[in-house]
Amino acid sequence: MRIRSLETFLVTPRWLFVKIATDEGVEGWGEASLEGHGEVVRAAVHAYEDLLHGQDPRQIERLWHEMTRSGFYRGGPVFGSAVAGIDQALWDIKGKALGVPVYDLLGGPVREKVRVYGWIGGDDPTGIAEAVEAQVDAGLTAVKMNACGPVGHIGTSADTDAILARAQAARDALGPDRDFALDFHGRISPAYARRLLPLLEPLHPMFVEEPTTPENGTANLARLVQGSSVPIATGERLYSRWDMLPVMQAGVAVVQPDLSHAGGISEVRRIATMAETFGIALAPHCPLGPLALAASLQVDVATPNVLIQEQSIGIHYNAGTNELLDYMVDPQTFAFTDGYIRRPESPGLGITVDEAAVRRADEVGHRWRTPTWAHPDGALAEW
Repeated sequence: MRIRSLETFLVTPRWLFVKIATDEGVEGWGEASLEGHGEVVRAAVHAYEDLLHGQDPRQIERLWHEMTRSGFYRGGPVFGSAVAGIDQALWDIKGKALGVPVYDLLGGPVREKVRVYGWIGGDDPTGIAEAVEAQVDAGLTAVKMNACGPVGHIGTSADTDAILARAQAARDALGPDRDFALDFHGRISPAYARRLLPLLEPLHPMFVEEPTTPENGTANLARLVQGSSVPIATGERLYSRWDMLPVMQAGVAVVQPDLSHAGGISEVRRIATMAETFGIALAPHCPLGPLALAASLQVDVATPNVLIQEQSIGIHYNAGTNELLDYMVDPQTFAFTDGYIRRPESPGLGITVDEAAVRRADEVGHRWRTPTWAHPDGALAEW
């Protein structure tokens, strides 16, 4: 079997799909979505065509290392996302060729279902009780929301009160038997995080995500870990096991690599194993499309230290445009039952792509860009 062609599809709302075809008719799909940079990653994916054409797609490990190590300049979100989409497609091909799900190739299932959570609210969430009720009615037992909008270097008393009120509203709506997580999106400073995190302890969040940006360093992260019992999660803006190691050493509770940013199934599986040695849970980042979620579930099913899986069905980013399920032949593959998705049983990534819908969407394409925020004085604010 040899790789015959590689195609990419820029589809709404903000995703990039990859398709690899072989001379034996077996085809694989992956997702290389990097929010706000779809065209750049698309070019990077096609830059690997010379390396991939005519190769045996089943030699995934060799091809992964050739893609990631043969260039003098390595790593980062663009290369990581390009490799991720290709890697997922290669695993999809191998699973389909052998007639088994990818998780069987990773050692087999360790669980029958994967717990998932859904988003509530937008960048400045309101109406939390109603949003929680909608997600519970949809079959979920856990939610995540952004904790705040733009915040100054040291948040005001009003900022603190608003964050705590949102968290309290979520806890009140969910009760003690369900979970919520708070995503700070790196919007607050290490100093303000040290003040805020202990105040959240009585509300028992499942985790607090990215209280500060990765650039603030692991020393600050370690101080936050030591200063509060609230579990800290991070990792969506880290792209390899080497990037992840320092945050694991800092003592985070949960790592969140994105299977469409961090080198695909191959690298995230290695990150998960490394996290297990630190007693750290895995909760893959995935506010993306159906292929990213399908790839994440394959890793989740085969990985002992998985906590929960993010998914973007109904997420606010997709409002008014295509939904995740619009590109699938069988949307029931991702049906929620009591807060879980059952492990998929079909070969490869476990889903069938509606290729006609993908090709129609690619004819339109998208130019989704990360929103730009400002503080009251006009200075750039973290989104």
